[in-house]
Amino acid sequence: MMINFCKSFRLSCQLLCNVPSNNRFFQSQISTTNPLSAIILLSRLRVVDNSALGASAVHKPPRCIHVYNKKRVGKVGDKILVAIRGQKKKGLIVGVKMPGKNMTPRFDTNNMILLEESGNPTGTRISVPIPSYLRGRKDLSKVFALGTTFV
Repeated sequence: MMINFCKSFRLSCQLLCNVPSNNRFFQSQISTTNPLSAIILLSRLRVVDNSALGASAVHKPPRCIHVYNKKRVGKVGDKILVAIRGQKKKGLIVGVKMPGKNMTPRFDTNNMILLEESGNPTGTRISVPIPSYLRGRKDLSKVFALGTTFV
């Protein structure tokens, strides 16, 4: 009786997870993050400026703690709070994986730049293209001065 239960439980888990039956540790292959999601709580990000703190966070990527808008879902141009190397820092989203409105670029990774408390960028150069529709925002003028390419 117990053997039949174990077999049926294993089979039902494999059907739910779409994992081949010869894999004993099938739970380790389940992805918990949707690759096309927007920036939400605990999303992994990539720092794309040349700040010292962003360059040192290669092995453990920064994670989003809070999104500063009403919906708590971050899109391009939103300010966020991230945990990076044991510190809390503010940042600006400059690229997301999620497809947006028509004629907006979609990026391969969730990109962000680090900001100081005053809103000025921490780094002196941005290594990825910045969406050009953000040029209309006057509070981001210092960010555009650091960018070299726009899409």
